[in-house]
Amino acid sequence: MLKSATACADFGRTVQPYLSQLNDLPQQIYQSATDLQALKAIYLNTNPLVSAFAFSLLLVPIVLVISEINRNYSQVDRVWSILPTVYNLHYVAYAHAKDLPTQRLNSLAIISVIWSMRLTFNYWRKGGYQVGSEDYRWEILQKYINPPLFFIFNVVFISLVQSVRQVHYRSPYTCKSTNSTQILLFSITMPTYILLLSSPIVKADIPDIIFSQVILGAIFLTFIADQQQWDFQTAKESYQSSAKLPAGTAFTARDLDRGFLTKGLWAFSRHPNFLAEQSIWVTLYAWSCYLTQSYYNWSGLGAVAYLFLFQASTWFTEKVTAGKYPDYRTYQKRVGMFVPSLTGGGVGDMNEEGERKRK
Repeated sequence: MLKSATACADFGRTVQPYLSQLNDLPQQIYQSATDLQALKAIYLNTNPLVSAFAFSLLLVPIVLVISEINRNYSQVDRVWSILPTVYNLHYVAYAHAKDLPTQRLNSLAIISVIWSMRLTFNYWRKGGYQVGSEDYRWEILQKYINPPLFFIFNVVFISLVQSVRQVHYRSPYTCKSTNSTQILLFSITMPTYILLLSSPIVKADIPDIIFSQVILGAIFLTFIADQQQWDFQTAKESYQSSAKLPAGTAFTARDLDRGFLTKGLWAFSRHPNFLAEQSIWVTLYAWSCYLTQSYYNWSGLGAVAYLFLFQASTWFTEKVTAGKYPDYRTYQKRVGMFVPSLTGGGVGDMNEEGERKRK
C-alpha cells in the first residue's frame, strides 16, 4: 500500500514486484478464455502496467506477420493514433473498477480521445487507411538494405519498438512505422500509471487543470499546423495539375513552385506539428513528476525515447526533402527544426536567395 506521493514513482515498489505476473498471464488468459468472470478477476488482479505491456507485446507478432505478408511496413501507422488512447483508457477503466478517485484520470481520458480523433482524422484524409498506402521512406531504405537485414529491421524496430512506444505522427511527407514502435506507443503512456497510483494520495487541484490545458493547447497547435500543411499541399497539387493558382488560395505561384510550406507556423519551425506532438507527451511526464514531487522518474523513459525517435525520423525525412527541393537547405539554415531559431534570420525572402544561388 503506497502512503506517499513520492512512493508512487518508486520503480522498486510500483513496477519490479509485479513483473513476474507477465510470465503467468498468457496461461491464465488461455485457461479462462470462455469465463468472463474469471477474465475480469485476472484483469483486476494483474498490475495495470503489466497488462498494458503484455498487450503491446501481443501486437508485435501480429504487426510483423501482416507487414511481411503484405510487404507493407506501415501497419503500425494505422493504429498509431489509437493505441496511446487505448492504454490511457485502460488505466482509467482499471481505476474505476478499483473504486479509485478518477477526476484527474477522467480529464486525461477526454484529452486523449480528442488527441486520437484529431490525429486519426488527419491520417485518414491523407489516405493512410487506403489499401496499399505505405510510408515512402521504407521503399527508399529497402534500396540500401538487403532483404534479410530489412526483415531484422522490421522485427526489431518496425514491429517491436514502435508498438511499445505508442504513437507516431504523420505529416504530408513524413511518417513513422515499425513493429518496435508498438512498445514505444505503450511507453509514452507510462506516466498515466503514476497518475493512477497517486490518485488516492494527491487530490485533484488547480495544477492538474494547468497541465490539462497545456496538453490541450499543444493538440490545438498540431491541428493548426497540420491544417496549414494540408491547405498548402492541396493548393500545390491543384496548381501542378492545372498550372493555375486555385481560386481563393493564400499562396503565390512562387510559394507553390518552391514545393514546401514556409508560411504560418511553418515560418517559425520546420516541423511545428512535431514540436507540439512531442510537447504533449513531455507534459504528461512532467505531470507525473509534479504529482510525485520528483524532478524525474522512470516513466520518462518513454518520452525520452519518443524525442529520440522524432530526431532520427525527422533527420531522415529532411535528408530526402533537401534532395528533392533545392531551396530546402536554405530553409534549414534560417528556421529551426522544432524550436524557433533566434539566429537563423527567419524565412525572409527565400525566393530571392534561392535565385541568387541558382545563378
